[in-house]
Amino acid sequence: MKVAVIGGGPAGLMAAEAAISKGASVDVYDAMPSVGRKFLLAGKGGLNLTHSEATEKFLTRYGSARPHIQPLLTKFEPNELRGWARGLGIETFVGTSGRVFPSDLKSAPLLRAWLRRLRQGGVTLHVRHRWSGWDEKGALRFSTPQGDRLATADAMVLALGGGSWPQLGSNGAWMALLAERGVSIQPLKPANCGFDVNWSQHLRTRFAGHPVKPVVVSGRTSAGTEFRQQGELMITETGIEGGVIYGVSACLRDEIQAKGVATLRLDLSPDREQSRIISDLARPRGSRSMASHLKRCVGIQGVKACLLREYVSKQEFSDPAKLGAAIKALPIQLLAPRPLEEAISTAGGVAFEALDPQLMIRSLPGVFCAGEMLDWEAPTGGYLLTACFASGRVAGTAAVNWLEGIQNA
Repeated sequence: MKVAVIGGGPAGLMAAEAAISKGASVDVYDAMPSVGRKFLLAGKGGLNLTHSEATEKFLTRYGSARPHIQPLLTKFEPNELRGWARGLGIETFVGTSGRVFPSDLKSAPLLRAWLRRLRQGGVTLHVRHRWSGWDEKGALRFSTPQGDRLATADAMVLALGGGSWPQLGSNGAWMALLAERGVSIQPLKPANCGFDVNWSQHLRTRFAGHPVKPVVVSGRTSAGTEFRQQGELMITETGIEGGVIYGVSACLRDEIQAKGVATLRLDLSPDREQSRIISDLARPRGSRSMASHLKRCVGIQGVKACLLREYVSKQEFSDPAKLGAAIKALPIQLLAPRPLEEAISTAGGVAFEALDPQLMIRSLPGVFCAGEMLDWEAPTGGYLLTACFASGRVAGTAAVNWLEGIQNA
């Protein structure tokens, strides 16, 4: 039984591991000079493998895709993922946020140990092989530095990623190849992304690159539900980004799509009640400047003070009640999500309706899909990687089961 895995990211490598463990011969093909490049980038600031929160809350992170992702996670849930890493000699720990990291925070040692085990198990890696579809006889076509190459397989797992960070190999070119075969595909959209804001030149030049923390962001989705999340965001030359923005980016993106713009409200002083802020601001400031008064009474200075100046009129600044209300709910108008190639991940891809429960494309027997190329999304925090690993495990196992079923029929 020969299985081809196309894509050498977490989902593809996990599919290869699952298939080789069931006795298949496995070839992994990747377009880049080495595998796991986005995985390595994800670990640059500390590899967030998964999350330790309770199962029910964990599953809510997948939104409308939960019915499709939940069955996959039952086959490879977060604790199993930690045990898998331990089997590679990589211990993990739970951070204060509940996120799970390797003990050294790095992705490279885990990837090296994993690749070593895969090679020892018989997996063959083919780099600089960009998949370009099938030939007229059904053989797999690859573009390589040495020219076009054909390869055959009894079953295949596609784990080609979405469209974010195309310089690392995932450029979404596979969409046209599958669409030509009649596979239902949803357009790719940026997920875990920043947003454009029409900043003044002063704010843009003075505070681009400055963090805003602590801050609570809140708003209303296009469906009318409320969201509220605390964290940290970053001012950029074009708008805003950062962890707290990524966590609600799906809501904001969909609201912009529905209404043309989205309004995000910032609580610049989340630890103080509005009534206390108003009372403190109403104190006589004497000869102190308004900037000094804000800093002394509310602790607002720097980028937070500039944000207030950006949206609050001089008249409102002199009114403690209006200024206090703005500090607790400063409305920021978001114009557009940042481009797809800048996003951490993407939504859209192969529709689950085009797949059977084992992730095989119904119209292409023997072709399975896994990872980010499926139509789902999740916030950062370990949820993306966990589902990629789980879907790879399911697809790789199912590919061999399907071949065994044919043999035994």
